[in-house]
Amino acid sequence: MKTVLITGTSSGYGRETALHFHERGWNVIATMRTPRADILPESDRLRVLALDVTEPESIAAAFEAAGPVDALVNNAGVPSISVFEGTPMTRVREVFETNTFGVMATTQAVLPQFRERGSGVVVNVTSSVVLGHMPLSAVYKASKMAVEGFTSSLALEVAPFGVRAKTVEPGACLTTEFAGKATNRAGLEDLVPAPYAAFAQKAMESFTGQNLFTRESDVAETVWRAVHDTTGQLRFPAGPDAVLLAEAK
Repeated sequence: MKTVLITGTSSGYGRETALHFHERGWNVIATMRTPRADILPESDRLRVLALDVTEPESIAAAFEAAGPVDALVNNAGVPSISVFEGTPMTRVREVFETNTFGVMATTQAVLPQFRERGSGVVVNVTSSVVLGHMPLSAVYKASKMAVEGFTSSLALEVAPFGVRAKTVEPGACLTTEFAGKATNRAGLEDLVPAPYAAFAQKAMESFTGQNLFTRESDVAETVWRAVHDTTGQLRFPAGPDAVLLAEAK
């Protein structure tokens, strides 16, 4: 029986992905900054562990407690919708610490066991922002584009050892807690200098008024497909809007 370790499972894509793998017979290590066992089913095949991807000690402790795993899904992330000119560099660094450096740190922690065993797969969840030109996402997109570049190079480095690396690119999902935080009007206003106000409002209306959105189940199913893919495909758009963007690109 195979085991997957998933980061950021307290809600949204991560929680749905944990449920998806569990329902299909995998052992699941569901990790989150503040463990909450009540949001996932009780099962001898599902464990909840504390993991803060920005803390080296937390990463080491989580992987030691998890034991051998067959797949790592880097899903943990923080949203950032803002006008770049109004975004403090402290916020920029915070986004990169989780979305980029956190992915690299957990990946580096799992690679020795994958390499020594001659098998394993890393799936990094990025975003459909990497597929198109979208306003109010300069910082967020930069953090996710970095992961795309990291993964494409990583895939070549680990392939000789039987290890695979993939990215999953979810579209816009307004039903997740993640999306709710990202589109919070009060928070956005704090990061929009007055000259950008009209532009930002129009951009947000365009985003929330689009016709196609990604469901959490779309992402879980795509992660499942990426984990099992052996064709060499690197990128997997998730959700109808992401698929359209990928096709247009």
